[in-house]
Amino acid sequence: MSESRPSFYDLDQAALTELAASLGWPAYRATQLHEWQMKGAVSFDVMNNLSKTMRTELAERLNAAPLELLMLETSQDDDTRKALFRLSDGHMIETVVMRYGDHRSVCVSSQVGCAMGCRFCASTGAGLARNLTDGEMLAQVLFMQREIGQKVTHVTVMGIGEPLQNLAALILFIRRLADPKGPHISMRRITVSTCGLPDMMLKLADAKLPVNLAVSLHAPNQQLRESLMPIARHVDLTELLSVCRRITEQNGRRITFEYALFDRINDAEEHASELAERLRGMLCHVNLIPANRVEGTPYRKSPADRVRRFQAVLEQQGIVVSVRRELGSDITAACGQLRRKRESWTTP
Repeated sequence: MSESRPSFYDLDQAALTELAASLGWPAYRATQLHEWQMKGAVSFDVMNNLSKTMRTELAERLNAAPLELLMLETSQDDDTRKALFRLSDGHMIETVVMRYGDHRSVCVSSQVGCAMGCRFCASTGAGLARNLTDGEMLAQVLFMQREIGQKVTHVTVMGIGEPLQNLAALILFIRRLADPKGPHISMRRITVSTCGLPDMMLKLADAKLPVNLAVSLHAPNQQLRESLMPIARHVDLTELLSVCRRITEQNGRRITFEYALFDRINDAEEHASELAERLRGMLCHVNLIPANRVEGTPYRKSPADRVRRFQAVLEQQGIVVSVRRELGSDITAACGQLRRKRESWTTP
């Protein structure tokens, strides 16, 4: 499957203005197009404030919807929904929306597949196919917002893929999310999660976007981290934490360290003490994640008592720590569970 037309969602407001001018339309038509974009329109036919001739002109030039919804699953408690989307080239991605309290948070994928190879993560099984465009990332938010019928309040780039490997599109996506004429989601409510690529983390910091940064740590030492995350063979843990300190000192924002707890692997009190020593004095927060079961891996969730003891050790040593609320595990929409249930990221 191939789509030669540019995607409607890859055009920001400036590009829509240029498009309208090239078609000989008045400038206000670009505003109307942008408004339809923000509504998550999936077809030019629904744009009833444009003439049929205008809609035909658009369809000749642009692909209206970069995402086609193939399947939508809802958790038993109705707090979480997971969508399987087909992209215009046949690749597939998953997107999750979670509701808790007044928060409505969308977990966005940034790539088709992932090259990081984390042993405990389902998303990496079929490798990396390609990066997503900023429009494909934005469409995930807008489509899920339309699905729940409520404004999205938070966005996490924690879905399939390593966001910092797709940095240029990521930065465009963040800016479009925060645009007052767009979704207008505060950058302080946007979180970017990374396996920890120091050079790219510094480049993101240089962009001066006040987003939240979450680093997938999962181990307190180099050897254990390498066994869980093959990418760690190319990233020295001491160097990574040094860069994290540098970033927090530059922007004054607390960094989050994600730590998935696996039974008898990285969840001992000694591991907690070692982690606390590593992080002492840094402006940071540790988010403990009771590991979610991923079919085909040997990793099991730490028992609740071991999670509590790990948390207590960190707290006793002055580390700010929380335990992530479990949402969506019954529909494999939780941390580390996103993937296609086929060997490939494309449709047959």
